[in-house]
Amino acid sequence: MISEHDPPVYETASFHCHQAVEKILKAFLVLKAVRFEKVHSLSYLLDLCETEDSGFASLRKRLEVLAPFAVEVRYPGGVLEVSREEAQEALAAAEGAWSFVLNLLPDPLRSTFDEGA
Repeated sequence: MISEHDPPVYETASFHCHQAVEKILKAFLVLKAVRFEKVHSLSYLLDLCETEDSGFASLRKRLEVLAPFAVEVRYPGGVLEVSREEAQEALAAAEGAWSFVLNLLPDPLRSTFDEGA
């Protein structure tokens, strides 16, 4: 699925995976009424999420692969080249973060997302 575009846009796909995880973590923090800085750092956001649920520690290693995609690939002419495998790893990390946070949501809220799937 990630390589259906011709030519493949692995850099863009990886950037959007980082953005998705950033927004997932921020949404969790908003749900828990935790204030946070306006940053792109997943490590910082994970630190805050861990204060609410220690299970977030299990995501840290897997989400490290997304760090280079916060800014480096954001603008045209970026120097980062992303392989198909790296893009697939980024997608898997984003999907894992989504599943993890979805399972932490209260049932009524979780069912809202299940219906849209």
